[in-house]
Amino acid sequence: MGSGRVAGCTILHVDMDAFFASVEVRRRPDLAGTPVIVGGAGNRGVVTSATYEARRYGVHAAMPTARALRLCPTATVLPGDMALYSEVSRSVMALFRSITPLVEPLSLDEAFLDVSGAGRRLGDAAEIGEYIRARVFDEQGITCSVGVAGTKFVAKLASTRAKPDGMLVVRPPEVMDFLHPLPVGALWGVGPKTEEQLLRLGLRTVGDLAHVPARTLQRAVGATSGSHLHELSWGRDPRRVVPHEPEKSTGHEETFGTDVDDPVVIHRELLLLAERTAGRLRAGGWLARTVSIKVRFADFATITRSRTLDVPTDVGQELYDTARALYDALGLERARIRLVGVRAERLIDAGSAPQQLELGARERGRREAELAADRAARRFGAGAVRPATLLHRSGRPGGQGGQEWSGQGASAGQRARNRSGPPVVAYPEE
Repeated sequence: MGSGRVAGCTILHVDMDAFFASVEVRRRPDLAGTPVIVGGAGNRGVVTSATYEARRYGVHAAMPTARALRLCPTATVLPGDMALYSEVSRSVMALFRSITPLVEPLSLDEAFLDVSGAGRRLGDAAEIGEYIRARVFDEQGITCSVGVAGTKFVAKLASTRAKPDGMLVVRPPEVMDFLHPLPVGALWGVGPKTEEQLLRLGLRTVGDLAHVPARTLQRAVGATSGSHLHELSWGRDPRRVVPHEPEKSTGHEETFGTDVDDPVVIHRELLLLAERTAGRLRAGGWLARTVSIKVRFADFATITRSRTLDVPTDVGQELYDTARALYDALGLERARIRLVGVRAERLIDAGSAPQQLELGARERGRREAELAADRAARRFGAGAVRPATLLHRSGRPGGQGGQEWSGQGASAGQRARNRSGPPVVAYPEE
């Protein structure tokens, strides 16, 4: 890949822009150009994604939703749909792998690509970056930002600088000019405590740090960290793009708005979490061999329990049956609980798993019902079809711990949509 424009650049970092929120806006075009927050509502809800319109008000991920709404009262709050995000992510990662086998996903919405072997077919790294941006927008209806550089570290910084919906190329001769004006907090491995130490030493920029002897840094932050930061400050990052193994676990958890001591409410929440987890398994083409639960008490003490299944599954009812049995075996009676979670572990490829036929099993069973629910969710949104236990008396989805269903914190427009949206269909539990 010898184009003068990007000579020495073979690494791309591709990052979707406000991924969860962008997918929601794609599903609801009426929200385009408005502040949208994805996350839990209620007193303990947390923002997981926000559109750039919301970010202008200071909203960011990991912020309590209540605070985000104080900053941006007109924002629409949506609960999120992890099964849908996983499906979009799979399509995006498949696009990346059609360009190069050297794809290293960092999360659902970002990955490193080594395109050194794709130049003859697709052009230089900058041309490939533009090609990816166009394909993602055309096929998924969302935007992404791309950093192009000779190392993973610089490529990731470049994609951040390019946001939203842009691309930045940093050629090897340009690395110092790009890197040294950045704050020291931009370096990988510099958390709040390390940044505080460096600032106390008067090291405010990467350039300041680069001109400090490595031994001085090692004395200040430790031998390993000091050497690491010294190398990065000069743009040296020898790590290669390493394709990752498929994800080995997936799950969901819920923090209740107030502590709960009612087993009926806990059971209902476990069912909701099991349904969500199963949807994500099916979207990813996985089966779970093991089911685990997490229980966090009012005093923040946390316990986990797990059980290996006889037959791997992606069926929500089977995950729930196991999760409920694990919870009931704890014998907690009326303990006050802050959070519960359900996780599917030891995942295997659904396509390679042998099917175990049961004598007398119905031709159409629970899994088919859940697949139909997946299709309805893709058309009408999360919660269009779900077990009857998860319906309020009014016939709408809900549950005490399910911030997602209550509409608390949502905008007036979103609450109106909840009342007038497509009918919710319930299927019975077995």
